[in-house]
Amino acid sequence: MPTAAPVPRKMSREARREQLIEATIEVMAEQGFARITLADVARKAGLAHGLVNFHFQTKDALLAETLSYLSQEYRANWRAALDQATPTPAARLNALIRADFVPAICTPARRSAWLSFWAEATSRPLYQSLCGGNDRFYIQTLEGICADLITEGGYNGDAARIARVLRVTSEGVWADLVSTQTPYSAAEALQTVLDAAAAFFPRHFGANGLLQQP
Repeated sequence: MPTAAPVPRKMSREARREQLIEATIEVMAEQGFARITLADVARKAGLAHGLVNFHFQTKDALLAETLSYLSQEYRANWRAALDQATPTPAARLNALIRADFVPAICTPARRSAWLSFWAEATSRPLYQSLCGGNDRFYIQTLEGICADLITEGGYNGDAARIARVLRVTSEGVWADLVSTQTPYSAAEALQTVLDAAAAFFPRHFGANGLLQQP
C-alpha cells in the first residue's frame, strides 16, 4: 500500500481529525469496512499510529465519525444545490439529481465508502442511528418536489413512488460505478437518473436533462 507524504504536525484538532477522516475514506475504498485498521489510516495519513489513537481511541469511534462526516457533507451539498436553484419544481428536481454527481461528492473513494457502509451488515445500526434522520429529510424533500411537479404538469403517478424510483436509481448507479469491472462515467450515471426523471416528467425533462420552460 502506498504511504502518504509526511504532513505538517502543527494543525488544529479539527483539521487533524478531518485529515484522519479523509484518510479513512481512502483506506475504506481500498480495503472495505471490515478490514480497515487504525494502523492503515495512520499510514495513509502519514502520521504516527498514536495520533490516530489520541483523536479516536477505537476503530468504531473513527468509523462513526467518518460516517457522520460523510452524512453531513452530503446533506450540506444537496441543500446548497436547492438553495441555488430557481424555485420551480422542475428546476429543484434537476438540482437535487445533479447534486449527487458534483465532483467533490461523487469521487471514487466516497462512492466506495458509502457502499461499504450500506453493504456491511455490522454497520447498519450505526448507519441508521447517524443517517436515518438525514435520509428521512431527503426523502420528504424529494417527495414534496415530485408532488409539486405532478400538480404543476398535470402528470399522473404517486409522488412517493416516483421519488423512490429516482432515489434508488441514483443510489444504484453509484453502486454500479463501484462494482462493475469497467465502470461508465459519472456523466453517464447522471444521464441515467435524468432519463428516469424524463420517463415520469416528459414535459419537463428530455434527453439532455431539464427542458427550457416557456
